[in-house]
Amino acid sequence: MGAVRLTVADLDRVRDFYRDAIGLSELEASEGLVRLGTGDPADRAVVELVSDPNALPRPRATSGLFHLAILVPSRPDLARALQRIAEAGWRLSGASDHLVSEALYTSDPEGNGIELYRDRPRDEWPVRDGVLQMDTLPLDLDGVLGELRREDANAGMPPGTRIGHVHLNVGDLAAAESFYSGALGFDVTVRGYPGALFVSAGGYHHHLGLNTWAGEGVPPPPADSRGLREFEIVLPSADLVAQEGERLGEAGFEPEREEGDIRASDPSGNSVVLVSRT
Repeated sequence: MGAVRLTVADLDRVRDFYRDAIGLSELEASEGLVRLGTGDPADRAVVELVSDPNALPRPRATSGLFHLAILVPSRPDLARALQRIAEAGWRLSGASDHLVSEALYTSDPEGNGIELYRDRPRDEWPVRDGVLQMDTLPLDLDGVLGELRREDANAGMPPGTRIGHVHLNVGDLAAAESFYSGALGFDVTVRGYPGALFVSAGGYHHHLGLNTWAGEGVPPPPADSRGLREFEIVLPSADLVAQEGERLGEAGFEPEREEGDIRASDPSGNSVVLVSRT
């Protein structure tokens, strides 16, 4: 997964939050755009903020972003993320053990959901009858904080931090599955959550979460709303991006091509950009 782009009304306030409370570094700032990441040249941007001072809050009962999920390399990095949020005076909205991962939840100043998480090693992921098991259990916050390292006291997000997955509100799970699994080729990994579906590539627990928790059949938000603008899916080569564009076209999703990238909207109006790693 590549960068998540958000439309924000108060660019300075939201940028400061991702820098101070989340620990990302400002990579680039131009007229109306801020890109944030780790600062390591090997890493892609994590979050991009596009300013629209007139943007209105996303209405309830619409499709869009449920949360963006920032994956950190280790449990000590998750401990530092927890400490950083507390030092910034921000609050958690949740903290969960998902069996495959440990996660903290919060929201940015404009209400965009954020998950900060670390993965357990793959050989520890529970599988029953060939099906990956995930759950939502209380997180051992004391155990996480016990991983804090003195040398990390003032550290920002470490190299290797990236978007691990994106979780979306959609209006119809079957239609979302036809787009993300049928047309784009993601594998369905988990069906066990009521009103939700999880898909991935390469055996990961999930690169995309899809849910109807905002309501069945919800429409997209108005075009001038704050929130998710688009998110990137990164493919290994330009040839594969082109091939995926052809598959989307054959499936009737009318992709747009722009300088080698492919843009398409899922059936709930969430915008996806396919980009090449090289």
